Amino acid sequence: MANQLLPSDLWADVLAVRKQHPLVHSITNFVVMNLNANVLLAMGAAPVMAHAHEEVADMAAIAQALVLNIGTLEPYWIEAMKLALKVAKERGIKTVLDPVGAGATSYRNNSISALLDVAMPSVIRGNASEIMSVAGSAAQTRGVDSGAEVADSLQYARDLAQRTGGVVCVSGPVDHVLDAQGRHASLANGHEWMTRITGVGCSATALVGAFCAVQPDAWRATLSAMAYLGVVGEVATQQVQAHGGGVGSLQIALLDQLQLLDEPTFERHLKLEVAAH
Repeated sequence: MANQLLPSDLWADVLAVRKQHPLVHSITNFVVMNLNANVLLAMGAAPVMAHAHEEVADMAAIAQALVLNIGTLEPYWIEAMKLALKVAKERGIKTVLDPVGAGATSYRNNSISALLDVAMPSVIRGNASEIMSVAGSAAQTRGVDSGAEVADSLQYARDLAQRTGGVVCVSGPVDHVLDAQGRHASLANGHEWMTRITGVGCSATALVGAFCAVQPDAWRATLSAMAYLGVVGEVATQQVQAHGGGVGSLQIALLDQLQLLDEPTFERHLKLEVAAH
């Protein structure tokens, strides 16, 4: 039963990523590419950031997960995403979509629709406004910041999960992970400082891809990834603040803790609630 999920189950997924070193193919945006790759490496995964039309299908075919991020859009990149998504669908490879800025422009909305027409992703992760927009509401998105409350987006997230048949993760002060089978868990970890480093949210999406590569249950994989990053963010922030540092130091500390966090610290900090269904 979902409501019997234990912290040790999530930690088992952390160990699986560290031991199996899954290849995660990310077609992501210019702003976050370096941090996303370093986050995956620190976690133990193997990132590849290929987007050339000549190789993107071949790269998707050998990866264990595909991550798509629409942060910096142009037609060439969208076509690359479609090519990779088609191969992933054919081969049963888990896919994760980050609809960055959904609702901000018609081009973003049309691009998301074009991707969903190729295949429904295994997981969609975004903030409240982005999820509401993808689900078809009139939510307004200010860049990549959420203009909607997470609680307001939950019914839209449920509807979107039913439509895709997969998992939807709504990120915010409390993260919510829902799926088409009605499972719902919330995580109250993380720290506000994490929002002051560009690419941390996109790195969460990359981590979801890594966890989906080693955990067949995409809902549990998403929950494990978000839980781990949330606890890592808390612990790293506490360490940085204890030494008088700021968000510049936090970026380094995040990478350190992604690599070094241990199970007792993870379980001590974890704030997880799993709803019965």
